[in-house]
Amino acid sequence: MTRGSESSCLALVVCGALLAEVRRIVEARGWGADLYAIPATYHMRPAKIATAVDERLERIRDDYEKVIVVYGDCGTAGALDDVLRRHGAERTRGSHCYELFCGCGFGGLLERDPTSYFLTDYLVRAWDDVVMREMGLDRDPSLKERLFDGFTSVTYLRQSTDPELLARARRIAEYLGMPLSIEDVGLGELEAQLARMIEASVP
Repeated sequence: MTRGSESSCLALVVCGALLAEVRRIVEARGWGADLYAIPATYHMRPAKIATAVDERLERIRDDYEKVIVVYGDCGTAGALDDVLRRHGAERTRGSHCYELFCGCGFGGLLERDPTSYFLTDYLVRAWDDVVMREMGLDRDPSLKERLFDGFTSVTYLRQSTDPELLARARRIAEYLGMPLSIEDVGLGELEAQLARMIEASVP
């Protein structure tokens, strides 16, 4: 948990894959908010997401005037939204984090290249843990062909222009044996959504 201020009336329950970017936005905007992270690895088992968010909201719901959940549906098939309705909380719009960064522009990217594997800053940073180890590729390299079957390219949706992250993205594309393209999406859509949701309720 990250404390925004001692008197914060706002809590953000954030997917761990978005935590660094949300923290940047909150600090830049000067919002007094407490941040609670849900492990990003739960994307591998989406049923855990709704349960973890439910448990977190149960613990904090009486401590804040407003709670926002920074998630897409992320494979929960509506279970996350059922949890939010029960707690009177709301979440950012979108099916997954790619839409949170790209907005409606993500549909255009998919239409242009429907067989692309998408990276974000988080996934580039955490590739060894979230992909190589979590999916067992470090133990069984032969899994690569099966896990990435059907993908023909890599698209890096960049939130920052960190040259080290770009170098890592290139190494990932090389490992996958696919061409890499870069889309500089920044934080615009995510920041705009949070601004609409937060600034209407924060004095």
